Amino acid sequence: MNLEALRIRVRTLLATASVMMLVIALPSMADDRTYPDSPRADGSTTVARARVAADVLMGSYDPNKAWFPSSWWNSAVALQTIGDYMQRTGDRRYVGELDNTFEKDKGVFPAGVLSGDPLLGNFTSRAIDDSEWWGLTWVQAYDLTRNPKYLDMAVTIANYANGYWDTGTCGGGVWWNAERTYKNAVTNGLWIRLTAELHNRIPGDRVWLGRARTAWAWFQGSGMINANGLVNDGLTDACTNNGQNVWTYNQGMAIGAGLELWRATRDPNILASVQHLADAAIGPNALVTNGVLSESCDVTTQTCDDNAKQFKGIFMRYWTDLVDTTHNPRYAAFLAQQAEGIWSNDRDAADRLGTRWSGATSADHPNVFDWRTQASALSALIGDVPTLTPLVSLAATLSPAQPVIMPSASGATTIAIDLGASATGFFPLQARVDVTAPTGWSVSPQATMLRLQPKGVADPVSGTVPLKLMVPSSATDGHHMLTANVAAAGLYFATQADVLVAHKIDFDTGTVDEVPWLFDPDGSQSNGVQNRFADGNAHFTYRFPFPADTTSAQVTLTIDAEYLVQVSSDNAHWTTVLQETRRITDGSNKADRTVDLTPYLGTASNGAKPVYLKVSDAFPDDGWGGRVYHVTANIVE
Repeated sequence: MNLEALRIRVRTLLATASVMMLVIALPSMADDRTYPDSPRADGSTTVARARVAADVLMGSYDPNKAWFPSSWWNSAVALQTIGDYMQRTGDRRYVGELDNTFEKDKGVFPAGVLSGDPLLGNFTSRAIDDSEWWGLTWVQAYDLTRNPKYLDMAVTIANYANGYWDTGTCGGGVWWNAERTYKNAVTNGLWIRLTAELHNRIPGDRVWLGRARTAWAWFQGSGMINANGLVNDGLTDACTNNGQNVWTYNQGMAIGAGLELWRATRDPNILASVQHLADAAIGPNALVTNGVLSESCDVTTQTCDDNAKQFKGIFMRYWTDLVDTTHNPRYAAFLAQQAEGIWSNDRDAADRLGTRWSGATSADHPNVFDWRTQASALSALIGDVPTLTPLVSLAATLSPAQPVIMPSASGATTIAIDLGASATGFFPLQARVDVTAPTGWSVSPQATMLRLQPKGVADPVSGTVPLKLMVPSSATDGHHMLTANVAAAGLYFATQADVLVAHKIDFDTGTVDEVPWLFDPDGSQSNGVQNRFADGNAHFTYRFPFPADTTSAQVTLTIDAEYLVQVSSDNAHWTTVLQETRRITDGSNKADRTVDLTPYLGTASNGAKPVYLKVSDAFPDDGWGGRVYHVTANIVE
């Protein structure tokens, strides 16, 4: 047996031993790290949570354009996060998506296809930091797969970025953009991390190590780290700290950069600097509010933009590295606190994770849920998975997770909901499923058994239990929770469906009120508050489950841009009911437009007459598709 095979065998035996201990141990004994004064889920549960959240994130991945619509650098970070998830848990289901992106998106693309900037090939552009994000993504893919093409691409990207290292201004540093207008923290934190990662993976390297050392020394002396140990955004034209915002990702990248360089050098001064940055981040008046990692825009009087939505996840990626490297119980407690808080306070019934990890929201600035916020919060959940990953896990979801019921005046309404369970391990699991419906409702079956036959961790096995939920006509309007508990062999997982009972339709798009009605978001986007739009070949579809005794209905859309609106009774055969015939991109055609839905009511099924309404782009070539702000519907029974 060769040395590598022996190492694999030892790791397998140790992991198997940890599984057997987990089955017989109390949940708090499942991880050997100490988290004082911090709630802690057992290791198998943290794996299951991460899997559920990762699956939600990958539901937004576009396999055709091989990215997450429609942000270029954010897509790099989201894919890197999925790579982190696979590496931490052993789940390998999304390796193909990483390679799909690598092969489809490594070419040259004009502005507007994948980025607002032209892409120059090999994931480079005028945005040097965007290029570096992709470099780190491909190093991560190399670590996951050991395929040298990924490391080669990271080297290509790093060579490109090296062309923007310039000692002629501020004595060094990499420019933020090709126009050489700004030297900032994130570009140089990325540069140090990328060069140090390359050194640590290329045998005999001295070039990348030298560049990493030089960049770290320059960064430490640049003035971007203020007197409180916090990293401001960048430098002025006079090469002094510009005093701009301390974003979490700048602090996190500085921590991550130092950790990777410390691994290359074992210089204790570097590790001491890293710990100083870490202590500053979670110290008084820093990046934490009531124990929760917070961006300055996380206050309920503001809304974070698409960039800032992802910053905290970058911080947590490198905070996880800090915990794994130092084993400091205080750092570990902070990590566990973020993960537990996200799962408890910042998750909806569809297992979407929001931008404010405290869960705080307001009418004018609601807590936003999208793939960027999902990727960000997922990084904290990944970090909460023990480094010696439990091989057994059990997770569950309900689908649809946010169904809508519009009850008839008389008679109950029955809807179908599927409970899905997934598991990893090496032994058969007999999972007990217990379902609890709201008072006065009924669900069938209330209890049943589900057999799962896992075959390792690389491809979690799944099973489904069909449920029938009966909602009485007397059900009050509002949100009602259906709860399912799944348990097997000492493992336990709970999931919920948030059933909305409504006698009317009236919601702003881009808000949580829209979600239950949004049947298929496809590639549509929302800026977070009161709009949803579909450009190019994207669309979005609403489902209106009108009561079985409805005789007529109409819907009013506040809509603009180059819209195409179609209606269907079966989500298969469509009739165009509204279409903008002019190329209007300035919103000047914004108006309320009403559509008679009576001809599409069809035959009642399961107590409803569903109508599907789809919005898309009348001119898919120019990227100004239909944009909806508000939806209302009137019905007659």
